[in-house]
Amino acid sequence: MKLIFLYGLPATGKLTVARELAAITGYKLFHNHLAVDLLLPVFPFGSASFIELREQIWLSVFDHACRGQVPGLIFTFAPEKTVRPDFIRRMLTVIARNHSQAVFIELVCPLAELKRRIVDPSRRQYGKLASVPLFDKLMLDGVFDGFPMPEPALSVDTSRCKPRESATLIARLLGVQPPQ
Repeated sequence: MKLIFLYGLPATGKLTVARELAAITGYKLFHNHLAVDLLLPVFPFGSASFIELREQIWLSVFDHACRGQVPGLIFTFAPEKTVRPDFIRRMLTVIARNHSQAVFIELVCPLAELKRRIVDPSRRQYGKLASVPLFDKLMLDGVFDGFPMPEPALSVDTSRCKPRESATLIARLLGVQPPQ
């Protein structure tokens, strides 16, 4: 299996690009808010139980997708301080144990554009960060700083191209030709 690990700050377009990439590649999409939304009604964000269960869910899905011979899985991820620093190492262990591959793709976007996107009503559907003042506070508190990520195979500035174009760049890197 190929795990396409799309990561970046909130509002860089991870889910939007992931949906386009899934349409091009036929890979399954497992975005991080599926686990987050499952757990939030029971556990506060960032609580010990929330963190433990969220990571167990992510890793279990990766493991079962590999063992179930899912050809490709797209995962969206926002590196931040409630994720334990060894999560990436543990994820890579699961992938390697299953003779699979992880491809890291970074999505970036200028700060002004992120702030414009954060208030988009579509972000509320998955309980995503939708407040510029809260985003500013999280940035000031260093919530998104210093999370150890591997070097990406590709970094895409989503402010410079449309979601389909971003997904096409990623698909080409993966050796998948988009449908005409």
